[in-house]
Amino acid sequence: MTPYFRQIVTLLLSVFLFSCSSDEPITKKTTTPPVVTPPTTPTVPTLPIAGTVNYLALGDSYTIGQSVCETCRYPAQLVKKLNSTYSNTTFPLKIIATTGWTTTNLLSAINSQKLEPNYDLVTLLIGVNNQYQGREFSLYEKEFPELVLKAIALARGNKKKVVVISIPDYAYTPYGAKVATDQSMTITNEINKYNAFAENYCNNNGIAFVPITDITRQGLNNPSLVATDGLHPSELAYTLFVDRMLPQIKAALQD
Repeated sequence: MTPYFRQIVTLLLSVFLFSCSSDEPITKKTTTPPVVTPPTTPTVPTLPIAGTVNYLALGDSYTIGQSVCETCRYPAQLVKKLNSTYSNTTFPLKIIATTGWTTTNLLSAINSQKLEPNYDLVTLLIGVNNQYQGREFSLYEKEFPELVLKAIALARGNKKKVVVISIPDYAYTPYGAKVATDQSMTITNEINKYNAFAENYCNNNGIAFVPITDITRQGLNNPSLVATDGLHPSELAYTLFVDRMLPQIKAALQD
C-alpha cells in the first residue's frame, strides 16, 4: 500500500470514528401516569349493639298516632329513619299508648304488662291528658318521675337509653282554638308548666329531653301540621318531631 493511499484510508477512518462518537444516545422519554384515587364509598355507621335494638315507645294519643296511619306516627317514622341510617341492625318496636291516657293510666298499663327489662331505647311522651282532664298538677309531679324510673328500668337500667319528649300544645289547633275560645293562653301556660317540670327533672337527673312543643304551635298558621281530626299532629308534624329527636336518639344508641 502506498504512503499516499495509506494517508487517505487513515483520514477516512478518523472521520468515520469522529462522526460516530459525536452522536448522542437517544433516550426514550417516559412520563409517570398520574395517581388516580378511587372514589370512596360512604360507610354506614354501625351500632355497638349488633343485630337488634329493641325500642319501646310510651305515651298517649301523640305516641299511638291518633288520626294518622300506623307508619305515620313518630315511633314508626323514627324506626324507618334508623333503618336507613344503620346497617345490619333491626329495630323491633313496641308501643304502650292509648288516646286519653294520663300518667296514672300509663303507669297502670306498664305494671300490668310485666315487661322484660331488655329495651335498648325507650321514649316517653305523657302529660297532656293530665292537663286536659283537669287533674291536679301534683299528680304529674309525683307520677312523671315514677314513669321515668320505670323507663330506665326497662332500658336495662341505663338512663342514657331514655329520651323524654315535650308535650305538644293543642291550643294551636282548630279544635283547641274552638273549645278554648278566650282560654287558649290558659292551655298554653299550663302546658308550659308541665313541660318545664319535665325538662327540669330530666336535666337534673341526666335524662335526654327533646322539646317539640314549638313545632305544634305553628298549627294554626300551617294547617298541614294538624291531622284531619283538627286536634292531633299530622304525619308532617311527626316527621319534624323525628328530625328534632334524631341527634338525641343517636347519642342514646351509641352510648
